[in-house]
Amino acid sequence: MAVGSLLLLCVVISWPRDAQSLYIDFVCNKTVREALNIVSQMESDLLDCDDVATLPRAVQLPCTALHVASWGNKSLQEKRGDLVASLRLLIEGVKSASALNQTACATSVLRKLQHNVNNYLLILAHLDLSGAVESPVLSCVPRSTRSLGTVLLAYNRLLSGKLEHFMDNLSDSSDDAAAQERERQEQTIYTSTHDALDTSQYCKKYKEEKMEDV
Repeated sequence: MAVGSLLLLCVVISWPRDAQSLYIDFVCNKTVREALNIVSQMESDLLDCDDVATLPRAVQLPCTALHVASWGNKSLQEKRGDLVASLRLLIEGVKSASALNQTACATSVLRKLQHNVNNYLLILAHLDLSGAVESPVLSCVPRSTRSLGTVLLAYNRLLSGKLEHFMDNLSDSSDDAAAQERERQEQTIYTSTHDALDTSQYCKKYKEEKMEDV
């Protein structure tokens, strides 16, 4: 499941229709999101590595602290910007560490991490959110570490914390928008000609189609 989801995301630009369906699955289906989170797999790989507990260069950690009140006051655009800023910070540090001489085992873990972060950035970039576009801004003064285990732990906290809250916010907002649009002509998101994914009705439509398949 995890490998299949990862491969589909890697070819998103080549097959936009498949990617569109995958974006919908990602936002509306927590099981799909759990499959894409391969941190436990990378942590298992790390246990098999010898003498790679310390990276040759420090990596800045993402902003994982989630203050529910302040998070709730942010727009969807601001929340995406918060996540994107942290993921970009992390991936730049991972790239720098990967470029230095180290064991093949450590390089493999760092490459998996880099590809995984890129997948999340790709998904976030293709969400068509309402409101003015916000530039990615870090919500903390980032800490640094040379421990690869600590890097993976912080990454997992970001995915299970802020990202999951953001997905819940998207699902809630799509339900609200769908209720407001109930009297208008329903348009299916699967025939959209836009590259981005419109969040106004997709989860409601997704749930209805899943129920029809049962």
